[in-house]
Amino acid sequence: MGLITYLDSVKARDPAPRSRLEVLLYPGVWALAFHKVAHRLFGARLYFLARAVNHFARFLTAIDIHPGAKIGRNFFIDHGFTVIGETAEIGDNVTIYQCVTLGGTDPANGIAGKRHPTILDGAILGSGCQVLGPVVIGERARIGANAVVTKDVPAGAVMTGIPAKPMLVDAREYQKSFVPYGTPCAENYDPQTQKLEILQCEVEQLRKRLAELVAERDGEDDEPNTPGGHRTGARA
Repeated sequence: MGLITYLDSVKARDPAPRSRLEVLLYPGVWALAFHKVAHRLFGARLYFLARAVNHFARFLTAIDIHPGAKIGRNFFIDHGFTVIGETAEIGDNVTIYQCVTLGGTDPANGIAGKRHPTILDGAILGSGCQVLGPVVIGERARIGANAVVTKDVPAGAVMTGIPAKPMLVDAREYQKSFVPYGTPCAENYDPQTQKLEILQCEVEQLRKRLAELVAERDGEDDEPNTPGGHRTGARA
């Protein structure tokens, strides 16, 4: 039952497979299965055997997950060519696209031995992004393609660029549920329609944000006079 639940969770995040059997062929699924074995061996202090399983998995899948990494439920690596370091911690329902690195640096935050990132539940890491050091990626945060993250990311934030910086609209507002590749998974895929839907969504969020700013300004204008006789936020 656990395997079926996992395969269904992958299928829900990827429009490509037509059946669970197809998902079983994914390199990310195989890499995760090998990691479970390697992680048990690592926990039993059988480090050489754990590394042997790790290297064999990397040879087959082109995905390198250190045996010491801690991974939660329904973790999905789409495609592959991903590197996950020894002290990385990954929560539940995390999605990583191809060519992502959860890399290590010399820890400077006082956590002994913690060199790699912590990815909390529901986060999505885009293709080619690099998350470096003992930083924390908040729940449902989204890291854009090729972004380089070296600082903590708050829950729901959308980060892009080098170094990564937050965008105006966060994931909690414009994306209530997971959408593969940022587009809906309809049977009849029309790229122009999907692009229009995304733009309409972004415009709506910008309008909402503008309304909030106007309301804040009007609220400041309505404040009573200060003791000094000046009206806070008064317009000329």
